[in-house]
Amino acid sequence: MNWYTIALSAFLSLVFGHDTLAHGGGLDKLGCHLNKKLGGYHCHRGKFAGQTFSSKFEVIKAQQSGQEQPVKPLKGKPRVIDGDTIWIDGTKIRLHGIDAPEANQKCSKKNGKEYHCGLASTQALRALIGSKPVICKGTTYDRYNRMIAVCYSGTVNLNAELVRKGWALAYRRYSKDYVSIEQEAQNDARGMWVGEFEMPWKWRRR
Repeated sequence: MNWYTIALSAFLSLVFGHDTLAHGGGLDKLGCHLNKKLGGYHCHRGKFAGQTFSSKFEVIKAQQSGQEQPVKPLKGKPRVIDGDTIWIDGTKIRLHGIDAPEANQKCSKKNGKEYHCGLASTQALRALIGSKPVICKGTTYDRYNRMIAVCYSGTVNLNAELVRKGWALAYRRYSKDYVSIEQEAQNDARGMWVGEFEMPWKWRRR
């Protein structure tokens, strides 16, 4: 251990005191806590969400060195929020490259009758997941501190499959990964494409 590491360690001890050793159920300023049950210093929010380190000191060193978040899948039983958003182990995840109708958004069927397409999209995602754990792979976060990721249930790419079934759209503003799949769903009149609907991003703006 060189003199710089010793000095930095002493400084951090003065600044952060003993909160590295305690965990009362909440998160510290880094969005992390000491996991006494499983061991390690685990982060739920921020740049290193979903990652486990040996100590708080290791996270701070990684931040100071400009280290990017490790490419490490986040795995667990998800809580589905809507057609393009889930939670896993305290981390909020936005499905990359797609946009689903909002939870309270309505669309019209072919006969003109309204229905809750936002709810239908949410239910479609829950059905795709079933009882299996989900694996999400992502390294970036948006301005709402959500991990942007491609998620899988078994071998099923949830992002792609929601678009294929017509319950989400290719979010061209951020990615063109699912444009051809969207065209396939539109041609076959699947999901929302069976009737009329407003693009989710336009609905939110309005």
